[in-house]
Amino acid sequence: MDKQEVIAMVHIRFEGRSLDVTETQLGITRDMNDVAVKEQVSRHLDVHANRLSTYVVDRRPSGDLIIRPEAVYG
Repeated sequence: MDKQEVIAMVHIRFEGRSLDVTETQLGITRDMNDVAVKEQVSRHLDVHANRLSTYVVDRRPSGDLIIRPEAVYG
């Protein structure tokens, strides 16, 4: 299978919930920027996009994405 044909998984951590969906289910592509990805995730979660404004889009070497709250250390 060509690397371009591999469907990435998206792991979402939102308000104590964890969801695993495919990029196809979210309607995203690898070339989308973080803002566009978070907009699609907010639609999937049925919440306003500003609820994800402080979230991080962590792009893994495998092509998978993790959408999570920003980590605060200290």
